[in-house]
Amino acid sequence: MQRRILLMGLIVILAAFQLSALATGRRNGHDVKFTVRIENISNKDGFTASNGVKFPFALSPGLWVAHGKLDVRLLKEGVRASVNGLEMQAEDGNPEGLVNYLERYHNKMLHGVFNTPVGASAAGPIGPGGAYEFSFTAEPGMKLSLAMMFGQSNDWFYAFDTDGVHLFDGNKPISGDLTSKIFLYDAGSEKDEEIGIGPNQGPRQKAPNTGDAENGVVHKVKGSVWVNRTAELFRITITPEEKM
Repeated sequence: MQRRILLMGLIVILAAFQLSALATGRRNGHDVKFTVRIENISNKDGFTASNGVKFPFALSPGLWVAHGKLDVRLLKEGVRASVNGLEMQAEDGNPEGLVNYLERYHNKMLHGVFNTPVGASAAGPIGPGGAYEFSFTAEPGMKLSLAMMFGQSNDWFYAFDTDGVHLFDGNKPISGDLTSKIFLYDAGSEKDEEIGIGPNQGPRQKAPNTGDAENGVVHKVKGSVWVNRTAELFRITITPEEKM
């Protein structure tokens, strides 16, 4: 009888330990630390608009999320961007709306903001030669999602597929270049102006959330020369550093 009680007690302790491990996002020591680097590799001489004005390519601060298979979606094509704060990210390069959404509905998510360029002391966008870096820990079965604004647009942003990118191939952490997995999206919230010179685009608008409303939905950008330029504009790499 005494042996049975001890055995039941051990089972309860083990069950409590497993629940604790799940709650903190760590399981059986399989967590891996990843570092993601986003580098602006665009031409420092910039690009030329139809009126002859030159402008640099820039990426805004953004948001990253490490999540389970169906835990969260930062975007959904065919849906208004204002539903979860994506509009603020896409129009103004401000991830605050997405952060509020995650904390309100998905408060157990691993998420964070990347907003300070490597080597800088203050938050800001990254121009040619600039980079962002962020790190997090994840376990097999988890994915990575992120969003960042195409800085010279009205409401275009870069993100992975709706469901994110798998961080593991089986139990093996992924490593290397993720740039090919990125898509250019239009939030459909503000009418587009010519890239690089529009008066209501990030670098030139008089205040956040200015510009004519488009009242559209999130969709992939099509028919623009910028769609196929991603690999010459920036590079995203991921490096697994250690097992925890």
